Amino acid sequence: MKKFSLFLLLAALVLSISVTAVMAQDGEGQVDIVAWPGYIERGETDPAFDWVTSFEAETGCKVNIKTAATSDEMVALMNEGLFDLVTASGDASLRLVYGGRVQAIDVDKIPSWSTVDERLQNAPWHTVDVDGDGTTEHYGVPYQWGPNVLMYNTVVFPEAPTSWSVVFEEQTLPDGESNAGRVQAYDGPIHIADAAQYLMFHNPDLGITDPYALDATQFAAALDLLRQQRELVARYWHDAFVQMDDFTNEGIVASGSWPFQVNLLVAGGAPIASTIPQEGATGWADSTMMHVNAPHPECAYKWLEHSISPKVQGDLAAWFGSVPSVPAACTGNELLTDEGCSTNGFDNFEQIRFWKTPTVECADGRGPICVPYYEWVTSYIAVIGGR
Repeated sequence: MKKFSLFLLLAALVLSISVTAVMAQDGEGQVDIVAWPGYIERGETDPAFDWVTSFEAETGCKVNIKTAATSDEMVALMNEGLFDLVTASGDASLRLVYGGRVQAIDVDKIPSWSTVDERLQNAPWHTVDVDGDGTTEHYGVPYQWGPNVLMYNTVVFPEAPTSWSVVFEEQTLPDGESNAGRVQAYDGPIHIADAAQYLMFHNPDLGITDPYALDATQFAAALDLLRQQRELVARYWHDAFVQMDDFTNEGIVASGSWPFQVNLLVAGGAPIASTIPQEGATGWADSTMMHVNAPHPECAYKWLEHSISPKVQGDLAAWFGSVPSVPAACTGNELLTDEGCSTNGFDNFEQIRFWKTPTVECADGRGPICVPYYEWVTSYIAVIGGR
């Protein structure tokens, strides 16, 4: 009898191990994601913002996050082939697609795909015809979008600056002091587009119609403006938290930034606000893309579905100051509130010039006369280095 009981116990243990193994195999156990800071939260910064814990409990897929501060860093990490997903902006997405680093997404495996904002479902930064057969394919699932804002110190600027000139041109600020050494610029080649957009407004004779499509003359003018800016810049920022510390403790008073930094600083009581000046703003529309050899594709697809649930979309938009890719998230979310989408710019979609990868073939239809991205990279490094 004891032997029979022992046999049953051993059989039950083997069955339990087998079931657990099968479950682990089906769920693969984890998903590895490269993401912008603040994009994937598990409540560690603020317990109210956690869209990871419930996913792990429901799916058995542990979420491992590697934050990246620039699009170039994201591309480099995806080239390593160790990650499943990346929250890529438009200046990285097509590089990943045409570089063969990401795979087409089967939207039939994402039950909530139809709920994605129609303005984003077929956006050109993730929907392309790579093989030239006349059929476009989706290479990403829209995640969030928003503008690159001008963040400023409200003690120095009692009223919002009306122009990006406060970070591009030397001038006396409202507090009577120069802006030299008190402003920042983004540490990424895509910042050249911000200079180009500024020139679109202030030097229309250059004929710039798309800040990501610059011929040699337009590109040279943008670089000249950035060299001028270099004399003012205290730091080229790429780490969101370092930038926040600079505004709090190092005397920085104005810079291009993301709503994420603005929201956290304001929540902490800092005298900070943001605005979109008269020249307009560049921006980002990020898509979650899957590596061509994703180690955990099943967990990756589960995350893609989870990522566009109204709850996640609304919570993330409230946290980051961004706009959901799912309009249903704009109502009924306690953290975002029903006014949140409007506040974050849901209706400003057409006014934002979203990041995209510069190519030789001008995006504005002028032909193969534009400066490609790799030249943006080398030129911006030279500007930062004082050349």
